Amino acid sequence: MKTIKSRWPAIIGAIVTLAMLAGLGHELLSSGLAGLSRATPRNPLFYAAFAALYFVPPLADYLIFRRLWRIPASGLVALIKKRIANDVVMGYSGEAYFYAWARARTQLVAAPFGAVKDVSILSAIAGNAVTLAMIAVALPVGRDLISPDMMRLVYGSLAVIFGTSLPFLIFSRKVFSLPRADLWMVFGMHCVRLILSTLLLAIAWALAMPSAAIGTWLFLSAGRLLFSRLPLLPNKDLLFANFAILMIGQDQALSELIAFTAAAVLLVHAVLILGFGVLHLARRTS
Repeated sequence: MKTIKSRWPAIIGAIVTLAMLAGLGHELLSSGLAGLSRATPRNPLFYAAFAALYFVPPLADYLIFRRLWRIPASGLVALIKKRIANDVVMGYSGEAYFYAWARARTQLVAAPFGAVKDVSILSAIAGNAVTLAMIAVALPVGRDLISPDMMRLVYGSLAVIFGTSLPFLIFSRKVFSLPRADLWMVFGMHCVRLILSTLLLAIAWALAMPSAAIGTWLFLSAGRLLFSRLPLLPNKDLLFANFAILMIGQDQALSELIAFTAAAVLLVHAVLILGFGVLHLARRTS
C-alpha cells in the first residue's frame, strides 16, 4: 500500500493517458491502416519543423539553467526527461524530477529549490501572457470554428488565466528569490520559447495541409497554447487532440492531422526514454 500511495500520480497519469490514447487511436485508425496512411504528412519539411518544435522547450530550459548554474551539456538530457515527465505523468512532476537531479549535484548549486521554483512560476506567467495575446489575435479569425457555448468556456478560461497570474505579480518580492536581472532573463526566454513553439507548430501544420486557411492554424495554435496552461494534467497534447477532434470533427483531415501530431510527440517521448534507458544501462555495465 505504501508503494501504491507513493506512486499515485504516475498511476493516475497512466490511466488518463491511456484514455486519451483510446480517443486518439479511434480517430487515426477508424478507417484502418489506410486512414492512418492518409493522416501521415508527406512533406518532409513537416518533420523538420516538428523536430524543431519538440526540442525548443528543453533547449530554452537549458539556456536558462546554463545562465543560472552553468550546467554541463548532460543537463540537457535531464531537461528532456523533465519535459517528458510533465507530459506523460502529471503536470509539474518534471520540475520535481529536475529538482532531485540538481540536488544530487551540489557542485552546480547548493540550494536549487529557489531557482527551480522561480523558473516554473515565470514559465506559467509567460505562458499566460502569450496565451492571452494569442487568443486576442486568433479569436477574430477563428470565432466561426466554435459554438457560442464553447466561446463562453474560452472566455472563462481566459479570466482564470489572468487571475492566476495576478497574485505572483502583486507579491513578487515575497515569491521570487532570484535577482531581478535573472528574473527578466528567464521571463524573456520563456516568452521567446512559447512564441517560437507556436510559430513552428503552425508552420508544421501548414506544411502538412496547405489547403487550410492561415486563420485556422492560428486559432488552433492558440487553442493548444491555452490547453498547455492547464495544471496537473498529463499529456496536454493528447488532451488538446481529443478536444480538437470533438470541436472540428466535421473536418476529418484536419482533426486527423492534429491527432497525428499528438501521437508523434508521444512516440518521440517513448523513443527517447528507451534510448536514455539503454544508454544508462550501458554505462552501468561498462
